[in-house]
Amino acid sequence: MMQRAILNRSRRAVIISTRIPASQYRPSSASSSSSSHFLQASFRRAATPLPARRIAPSSCSFYSTESNTATSSSSSSATQGETSAAEELLQAAQTIDDAGGASQSPQSPSSPPPRQQESQADAQSQELESVKRSVIDLKDKLLRSVADFRNLQDRTRREVESARAFAIQRFAKDLIDSVDNLDRALGTVAPEKLDLNDNNNNNNNNNNDDDASSKKDLINLYDGLKMTETILMQTLKKHGLERFDPAVNGEKFDPNLHEATFQAPVQGKEDGTVFLTQQKGFVLNGRVLRAAKVGLVKNS
Repeated sequence: MMQRAILNRSRRAVIISTRIPASQYRPSSASSSSSSHFLQASFRRAATPLPARRIAPSSCSFYSTESNTATSSSSSSATQGETSAAEELLQAAQTIDDAGGASQSPQSPSSPPPRQQESQADAQSQELESVKRSVIDLKDKLLRSVADFRNLQDRTRREVESARAFAIQRFAKDLIDSVDNLDRALGTVAPEKLDLNDNNNNNNNNNNDDDASSKKDLINLYDGLKMTETILMQTLKKHGLERFDPAVNGEKFDPNLHEATFQAPVQGKEDGTVFLTQQKGFVLNGRVLRAAKVGLVKNS
């Protein structure tokens, strides 16, 4: 009975192995080796005969000599069948191992084909070119932004300086008329009236004393107005407002600074030279606030 059980186990193993053809068996790369070893071990265990149990002769007295002979012949035939079944099982296991190795070989890491390598190289080169173009564009945008920011800084600084320099422009225009009136008042006094030594050869002493006292008062008034004008012009100059008279130095006509009102022949002077100033000009921090009205020389 024990030998029959062993034979049945080996037959079942053979049937199970024949149900799955080796061509359809595709073990995974991780479990192919372990499964093949497991099958070989199971096949060896199935092929190994179990140890025979000893039976007492007293309990087996019904066995006869003929039955012993039949049993020995059947055991030898069963042993031969088991050996052939084990060999078949081992061959099936080897076939499964070969099929697993064949199935694993295409999955093993290997170098890609040349066309795939070329396509990968082209893709990488295109990506590199796109990155380079984006870097160039970003650099250009950065430089333009920096240039715009610097221009904005310069423009803002100029505007602030201009606003600071010409903040009193409207006030200076209103003050120019007062300065002109003060200058006209000083110009109405003749130079000979400011000389105390001029007695005009009069014989009346009382009249001479009255004239001297009145002349002294006029001189004091003139000196006071002159000092007021000098201090006023110095104060205006501190704030950038200056007065100029082109006739003092006989300057050439400059349309940016002068306004010609008439022309007249003057001997000894070149044409286009300023010989008379009707109204003095003013400049505020280099900007012409009011042009000087002048008369020009024209001899031809």
